[in-house]
Amino acid sequence: MFTGIVEERGAIRHFDGGRLEIACDAVRADASIGASVAVNGVCLTVVDRMDEGLAFDLSEETIARSNLSQLGEGAPVNLERPVSLAARLGGHLVQGHVDGLGLVADVELDASGGARVRITIPPELRRYTVEKGSITVDGVSLTVAEHHDDGVTVALIPHTLEVTTLGALAPGDRVNIEVDMLARYVEQLMSSPTRAAEGAVANHAEGATHG
Repeated sequence: MFTGIVEERGAIRHFDGGRLEIACDAVRADASIGASVAVNGVCLTVVDRMDEGLAFDLSEETIARSNLSQLGEGAPVNLERPVSLAARLGGHLVQGHVDGLGLVADVELDASGGARVRITIPPELRRYTVEKGSITVDGVSLTVAEHHDDGVTVALIPHTLEVTTLGALAPGDRVNIEVDMLARYVEQLMSSPTRAAEGAVANHAEGATHG
C-alpha cells in the first residue's frame, strides 16, 4: 500500500521489454529483493539490487496498462516505498494498481508558479472521479479540482512540479491513472444483490414495526 507522496525521482537506466532498471538512491537504501516499490504509480517487485539502482521484471499486463514501456533511457520516474503502519498518511490510500492511461489535454501555468493540468481519462473510469476527490497520476496523489465530461483537471503546486515528473508534462503525454479505491468499494457495495436484498428486508421489517 502506498500514499502517493513521491519520495524520489529516479531515472530509467535500461529497459528491454521485460526487465526495467532504474537509477535511484534513497529508495534503494532499504529495498531488498522481493520488496515492493511504486514506479510512476505501478507497484513493482524488486528482483535485483545494483550499485546505483534497482531492477524489476514487468509483466505483459503491466506493459499494456501503464506508460512505463513508452519511456526511454534517462526518462525520470516517480518512486515511492510502501507506507509503514507508523507513517503519516499524507496523501490517500494508493494500491499501485494502474486502472488505465490518461491523456494530458492541456497544461496551464499560473502566477503562483503552479499549474492546472487537464487530463482526459477512459469512460469506464470517469464514474469514480468527483470534484475534490482523490486521484493518482503517475504515482502522485492529487485532488480533482474540476470534473469534466471527458476527464478531470488537477491543480499542482510548485513543490509538486519541482520534485515529481509532473513538472515536465505536456499536451499529448500519457499518464498512469489510479482512481480512488474507496469509490470502487462503494460501487460494489451498492450494486451487490446481497446488499440490495438485505436492504429490502430491513426496510420491510422497519415498515412492519411501524405499521
